Amino acid sequence: MKPLLTVNDVTIRFPAANRLAARLSGQPRFIEAVAGVSFALEAGKTYALVGESGSGKTTLARAIVGLVPTHGGRIEFNGERISGLSENRLRRVRREIAMIFQDPLGSLSPRLKVRSTLAEPFTVHGETAGIERKIIALLEDVGLPAHFAERYPHQLSGGQARRVAVARALALRPKLVIADEPTAGLDVSIQGEVLNLLRDLQAKFGTTFLMISHNLNVVRHVADRMAVMYLGRIVEEGNTAAIFAAPRHRYTRALLSANLKPDPDHSAPLIEVEGETPSLLKRPSGCEFHPRCIFSLAVCKQQAPKEQIDAGHRFSCHNPG
Repeated sequence: MKPLLTVNDVTIRFPAANRLAARLSGQPRFIEAVAGVSFALEAGKTYALVGESGSGKTTLARAIVGLVPTHGGRIEFNGERISGLSENRLRRVRREIAMIFQDPLGSLSPRLKVRSTLAEPFTVHGETAGIERKIIALLEDVGLPAHFAERYPHQLSGGQARRVAVARALALRPKLVIADEPTAGLDVSIQGEVLNLLRDLQAKFGTTFLMISHNLNVVRHVADRMAVMYLGRIVEEGNTAAIFAAPRHRYTRALLSANLKPDPDHSAPLIEVEGETPSLLKRPSGCEFHPRCIFSLAVCKQQAPKEQIDAGHRFSCHNPG
């Protein structure tokens, strides 16, 4: 079976300085926010991109929906190349790819009622027949009563706003939904409700999810496969259960060790990460994680590690755990 989404060696860059300033300062003209990323996502599955802030997760997600241009590589959706498409051709693709933004209240117009917010995808794509029935059905799908259609965003709780954002994303029954930190800022109990909602909707409609998250507990709960990003690159990728059971890249091990829950019966050492994340303007030589890795070797400073495949996942590390 062909994957629904394929990201192949994608690079995304942003201008850092004009030509003269770059020449005088010795800094590069561009920074690569995403550098040679590749992965594939099967239909009906959930794939997670994880990593610290600034790792390139959201930038990559925005490129998939056409909000950010790519500067190398190829993005294919349902067997068709979508990277580099014109705005007119992207309009058709966007019927089948939706995005849930990290700040649901910020993504909802304060001047529009929930009814107008949910009607927008239908009107944009000319599907206005039976629109009231469709709006009520969407609210029902996400567990909200029909009278919520008359509410404004400021009248919604954080969890309710998240449900409205999910309803809007699912309005046209897209094949792929990109969820950027879908549980950020919510109480733990509400996080569980939102995750269960997404899982139920996936079972009901066969929706494929690409989830952006730094919350590893969320990823472990919902993702079939995951990729760990650092400085715009994937350093480890594979089956979620396999990575949690036996992480190989030292950065992945550090992330997971910092995420361990207190357990008096099973203690594990905390793997510390040294220093701050390097600037994209001055990427470290060799393995880019080596300045922060307490297990780095001499070769880590000199050579970029080659990708290895083991135990159901791939990783790039000279001194794997």
